[in-house]
Formats: sequence, structure tokens, C-alpha cells
Amino acid sequence: MRILFLGDVVGISGCSKIMNNLLDQIKLKKIDFVIVNGENADESGVGLSKKICEDFFNCGVNVITTGNHVWDQKDIMNFIDKENRLLRPKNLFEPSPGKGFEIYNTANNIKIGVLNLMGNIFMKKCEDVFLASKKFMSEYKLKEDYDLLIVDFHGEITSEKMAVGHFLDGKASLVVGTHTHVPTNDARILSKGTGYMTDAGMCGDYDSVIGMDKNNSINKFLKEEAIKHFPSKGEASISGVIVDVSLETGLALKIKNFITGGVLNHTT
Repeated sequence: MRILFLGDVVGISGCSKIMNNLLDQIKLKKIDFVIVNGENADESGVGLSKKICEDFFNCGVNVITTGNHVWDQKDIMNFIDKENRLLRPKNLFEPSPGKGFEIYNTANNIKIGVLNLMGNIFMKKCEDVFLASKKFMSEYKLKEDYDLLIVDFHGEITSEKMAVGHFLDGKASLVVGTHTHVPTNDARILSKGTGYMTDAGMCGDYDSVIGMDKNNSINKFLKEEAIKHFPSKGEASISGVIVDVSLETGLALKIKNFITGGVLNHTT
């Protein structure tokens, strides 16, 4: 089974690229299931709305994950309780609206678990991600509760992401990092069979500073005249990872980064 996971969608540029190109890419790459991190998809570059979620679902997205900006657009708090295809980090402090994990049944009756986690280092305070992962793995098992498990680990620190990847090795089909908006060139299969990539990058304009207007960002660093960060509006690149998963074992068979369009300008 072939899974496409796309990194943080940023602003109007990223949303437009997804909505205008994803269906074609699904057909071209023969994708069976699509997961997108949507936490920066709002036109402001933080949070997302009900309309954005519905637009994503209409263009081929099966599940939307999030991270530290999940509540930045307040109307999402009511929507997330009604929409099980939208997830927030499971290790947020409870009580929190929505869910951090769900099992989705495909048309072929394949059960796909999607787990959304958030790191602890340089991030908003949440429950210990390793303890949360350990507890989750004591309650759910690959090939018993679901055929595949995809984990979005939203975090700042490479070492924390790598450690979680190894901790979940053999227990998940894919562990992929989000949040930094820069795609890493380390997509690989770990020793026990889990596909891994430190960060999926972003679906946004890379002629920017992690998706934000570059001139305004430079002015902020120079402490010169600048306003609140806002997304760059040039052509977006779509960035993520494709993993082929064995339905027999639930583990990765093949993994490759996926980038198309915009200034990164290559297709894998």
C-alpha cells in the first residue's frame, strides 16, 4: 500500500498548490492514502479553518494532522470534535478538544492508524512524548488493531525526532517529522522495518524564511521596521514522503522523499 505524507501546508500559496495539484499527483504516483499536516494552512500562516479542511478533503486528503498552532484559529475547536479526519497532538494536556489518534477504514477494508504526537523541546508544554508513546504502544499493536500505523511527530529538535523514530521502530509503518518546514534528505527504513524521515518539509513558497515573507523576516532579525510574520505568496513547492507498506507485516518496503513544483523544482 502506498502512503503519501505531506509536510506543513503554509498559507494561501501552499493551499492553492495542494488544491490544484494533489489529485493529479495521486493518480501519477498511484497513491492509496494521503495525510497532510495542515497547522499553518490559514492565510495568516498559523492554524487552519473548517473551510480549509473541507477543501483538502475534497482534493484527495484523507487525514489532516496538526501541531503547536492547532488552536490559533479558534473556530477549529468546535469543528475538530465533529470531524475525526482532523487530528491534534495526542499528548496535549487533557482535557483538549478532538483526538490525537484514529483508525481509518479504506474502501478495501484496510485499517490505517494515524497517530499525531508533539515534541517537548522548544515547543508548547505538553505531556512527555516518550511516556505518551510508551502508553500508546501498550494499548495498540500493529497488525492487531490496525494494518498500518503512520506517526506524525511535530517537533523542533532532530535528536528528539530520531529517538522517537527508533523507539517506535518495528511498531509503526512510518514515523515522519514535521514543524521545521525544511525537508531532510534522510528518508530510510530503520533496522526493524519502520520508515523514517526527520522532517517532511513544507508545502509552501521556499523563496522565504520557512514560509514567511523573507524581507519582513530579515527586518525582524535586524530589529528594523517589520510587522507580524506573514506567509510568502510565491509559487509553492509540495514536499513530503512516499512510503510503500507491506499489508502482510505493516512495515515499510520502500521510502522516498517527494518534492514537486516551486523553487525546489524537482520531482522524485
